[in-house]
Amino acid sequence: MVDTISLDKSEKVLGKPQYHIQVRPGQVGKYVLLPGDPDRVLRIAKYLDDAKEIAFHREHRTCTGTYKGITVSATSTGMGCPSTAIAVEELANVGATHFIRVGSTGALQKGMEIGDIVVSTGSMSLDGTSSYYAHKGFPAVASFFLTRSLFDAAVKHKEEGNFNVFFGLSAASDAFYGET
Repeated sequence: MVDTISLDKSEKVLGKPQYHIQVRPGQVGKYVLLPGDPDRVLRIAKYLDDAKEIAFHREHRTCTGTYKGITVSATSTGMGCPSTAIAVEELANVGATHFIRVGSTGALQKGMEIGDIVVSTGSMSLDGTSSYYAHKGFPAVASFFLTRSLFDAAVKHKEEGNFNVFFGLSAASDAFYGET
């Protein structure tokens, strides 16, 4: 008789302290902003009321506070898809449900400048990590309602800031400088 290996990890991780990001249930909000750089988490925390650093382990720093009465967290993902996948899975294990990637992005389109806002409507999966979560042909499309809200907010605040707003497809790639 051959034993089968269960691929369901939930009994080992759901509701428990998470190994890589070192957070526990109740320490993060449903809504999580995901910058790559741990220092950007501190910049985000300045806009939250009663923000507290929850954990900082490896490249994953987490702060939680409130924004307009809603509990919001920010967790750094480090660089690349594998460490992002780890952070998102572990955040979901402790109750997070909505994830928004924020921060820098490589731009190949003419006319884009540092400081411009880019709202991604979907992403080409040019990485190795995505194939563990979805079939290669499955479209990586963002939530329409969230994307529309982000775009509308960017356009609204464009008048106060000095930036342009772009929207469209992006790419997730393992080779950050591969196009050069």
